[in-house]
Amino acid sequence: MNISDGTLFTGLPMWANPDWRGTFYPAQMPMRESLSEYAGWFSAVEGNTTFYSGPPSAATIRLWREAAPAHFKFCFKLPSALTHEARLKNVDDGVSEFLERIAPLEERLGPVMVQLPRNFGEAELDHLHHLLDRWPSHIGCAVEPRDPVMFAKGAVEKNVNRLLITYNADRVMLDTRALFSTPAINDPGLSTAQSEKPRRPLHVISTGVHPIIRFIGHSDMTINHQRFTPWIEQISLWITQGKSPFLFVHTPDNRSAPQLARALLQRISERLPDHPILPDNTEFPAERQHSLF
Repeated sequence: MNISDGTLFTGLPMWANPDWRGTFYPAQMPMRESLSEYAGWFSAVEGNTTFYSGPPSAATIRLWREAAPAHFKFCFKLPSALTHEARLKNVDDGVSEFLERIAPLEERLGPVMVQLPRNFGEAELDHLHHLLDRWPSHIGCAVEPRDPVMFAKGAVEKNVNRLLITYNADRVMLDTRALFSTPAINDPGLSTAQSEKPRRPLHVISTGVHPIIRFIGHSDMTINHQRFTPWIEQISLWITQGKSPFLFVHTPDNRSAPQLARALLQRISERLPDHPILPDNTEFPAERQHSLF
């Protein structure tokens, strides 16, 4: 089998989750050590914190750079103050400030994700065009459309995809099929996740070299594996074409997200047995046992 230069980066929506103590993380591990522990099992993180909190401090960036290995990728989201409050209008200074703040991560910086508002449609595409036209070429960019018109397979969606291809920006694919596959009966976590996530069609398209999949899972792991099966061939195809996709895995409350992500990664590794998948740890801590003494 001929292996191209493509590889798969896999991760979760965060690394500092206290709920993972005793399962994914050692029970008594300080959360300040969670990034280095996380990076031993996954090669990327979605970095949702910047969407809500804005750019981290320079000191925090230095700590993150020291804690993560060179192959690790931080895929931060552009702050909501720029995407949702300002709706990408007159945000040149804010975008520049954000990108300059995270730039010291250098090779550890993955594509920056631009999550658009749910009603960001045709009338505001000029704002997106302006953003991409000014985007620095040395930093990757990925755009997540959410307005229904961008999934209607009409002129607007074609224009969006053409715009992304022109600027070598990736289209983030939000896969919520598993999440919405059943009603949330007697499952508060599933109900909350269904109320928070948009239900949109899945359009599988690679407009750049780093296709990004946000797989939003169900509480039922059997459903998750069923819904993920078609992705195995698609991801394998992208890798053999020389592309380097990103797969970010969520579950309704994210408590079981690490276990699901590693299980999905294992399935892809079995499909491409000769292809290196980073990182290469194989014995995942399904359930840690700790002495009481």
